[in-house]
Amino acid sequence: MAAVTQSNEGKKAVANDELPDDAQGADEPKQPPEPDHARPEARPSQPKAKASGPGFFTIYKRGQGYWTRMGTGIGAGLIGAMVAYEIYDKLPTFLPDDPNHPQRDRHIALVVALVFLAAYSAWGYWFTNKPSTVDFLIATDSEMKKVNWTTRKELIGSTKIVILFMFLIALYLFVCDLLFGGFFHVINVLKTWF
Repeated sequence: MAAVTQSNEGKKAVANDELPDDAQGADEPKQPPEPDHARPEARPSQPKAKASGPGFFTIYKRGQGYWTRMGTGIGAGLIGAMVAYEIYDKLPTFLPDDPNHPQRDRHIALVVALVFLAAYSAWGYWFTNKPSTVDFLIATDSEMKKVNWTTRKELIGSTKIVILFMFLIALYLFVCDLLFGGFFHVINVLKTWF
């Protein structure tokens, strides 16, 4: 059954079957056309401002996965600091000696280490703020919250069992060592025993 819709001119009726696809829509309410005075006047085309993305220092999904982000940042910072120190410490051995400027090698090593630390920090900030990395850290944080952590009593009991087992194994290996040592001494493989 075709519904009949009045055209914009209001003079003739048109069946929905004859309307173009975008004009059909029996369930949608029809809006009256806007009066001419309500429409904004056409302005000359101006160049539209480019939609800029978030800046470099914008933190992606701020506040989510806080502890995993902090742990990752601290770990990455420690690695960068240790590598920078190793550069500062070891680089002078690869530079030629200059008797006129004995501290030149240390100054060069310091500059190289600081440049490395600055570049590493910028890369580390970019990498840990990348959407895929952030989503992974947030998912890790949510999974860690699902972990059923042991109680203090269970932890102490398990630790006692591990320590007791370690001493029993040490005692067993000590007795085995004494027995094998005595056996090899008796058959003259070992000259001294115990």
